[in-house]
Amino acid sequence: MTVRALRLLEAFTPDRRELTLTELAHRAGLPLTTTHRLVNDLAGWGAVERDADGRYHIGLRLWEIASLAPRGLGLREAALPFLEDLFQVTQENVQLAVREGLEVVYVERIAGHSAVPVLTRVGGRFAMPPTGVGLVLLAHAPADVQETVLDSPLQRFTERTITSPRELRRVLAEVRRTGIAISDRQVTMDALSIGAPVYGATGEVVAAVSIVVRAPRPQRAGLIPVVRAAARGISRVLRAPALSTPSRPVRPDPER
Repeated sequence: MTVRALRLLEAFTPDRRELTLTELAHRAGLPLTTTHRLVNDLAGWGAVERDADGRYHIGLRLWEIASLAPRGLGLREAALPFLEDLFQVTQENVQLAVREGLEVVYVERIAGHSAVPVLTRVGGRFAMPPTGVGLVLLAHAPADVQETVLDSPLQRFTERTITSPRELRRVLAEVRRTGIAISDRQVTMDALSIGAPVYGATGEVVAAVSIVVRAPRPQRAGLIPVVRAAARGISRVLRAPALSTPSRPVRPDPER
């Protein structure tokens, strides 16, 4: 029954935030009578709420529980001052993300009125290989995760998206060497992302921070230090061990 209840919660999406009982049953693949019983239980606990029109939406109680996740709002609270500083300096899209399985989950995003549009949202998921934060998280993921991604078909978003496992492997090695990831027009042809790793108390990469700017960006090398500084600041708050600098300077204009 727990799995069925979770399937009902999964029926809600950013595009379908309110659903009728019949729609919930259909999207979850459950009988209407079972759906009715489970939804009543979920509503009684506060996981879902029913509006005056009889449609259901996610309840506030679920958000309260989710806020206790250390990789969610806890990480966000530690990072937010540095994300806000990064936004003030650049006036560009600023993002914080973690890895969940084979995908990126965005924990926070700050966007300016004139910043380039992006396809991401807080709480949303995205593939790792084509994004700045994703390249960082994939480069520092366990070997089995990396191999699973490299062995799977790499989705093409633009003509510049890396779809060669050999080329992606090279890029991931470069990310580990320099401590910076640059995704140049791999998701949309008007956006470039610069990402850096955030370290936790054990010295492992627990998140990634990035800015997304309009492409092409001839002066993008000047953005690397501020992104790296924000990531290091968050890492210090998370009590990461002392961080070493990259073995060699980051090349100012890598083609990725």
